[in-house]
Amino acid sequence: MQVREPLLSARVLTRLCERLVELLAPANGLLLVNDRVDVAAGFAHGAHVGHRSLPPAAARSMLRPGQLLGFSAHDADELRQAATAGCDFALLAPVLPTTSKPGATTLGIERAAALTATSPLPVLWLGGIDERTIGSIAAVEGIGRPLGVAVRSALGDSDDPATTTARLLGALSVCGGNATTSS
Repeated sequence: MQVREPLLSARVLTRLCERLVELLAPANGLLLVNDRVDVAAGFAHGAHVGHRSLPPAAARSMLRPGQLLGFSAHDADELRQAATAGCDFALLAPVLPTTSKPGATTLGIERAAALTATSPLPVLWLGGIDERTIGSIAAVEGIGRPLGVAVRSALGDSDDPATTTARLLGALSVCGGNATTSS
């Protein structure tokens, strides 16, 4: 799970992370904190940074050994930069049109698969992934297949997030993929 709460104070975010780590423990779930590497270093399993965050190399230097570091990438150059900076994985986005970033230029499944195939890092996909599109992603074969997907709008816009999650996971299990959620 990735916590994306830029308006919370460090103290409130820390308390939230402590509680989420407890809740995720029985399922061996991992918690990553978006942008707030200071909070992630002490109270989560890792951090996720992007273009408005600390540079990945600086974020890596703040994390403890064994903590994960992800980076938001949009093209091959950014995937290479993330690997060089010591990131553990990349989140490639936006793959498909999404309600959370209307009008954003998307990669499309074919381009995302090509970028994933040449990435030096494991890659998760984000953007426009929902019950209507997950089958197309699950059908990607070989080294172009993402390690998993991250979803936000699919759950946030759902009247029944538990059922939506089960359906997404079910579709991915057909291809051996993984899903993460972003709150």
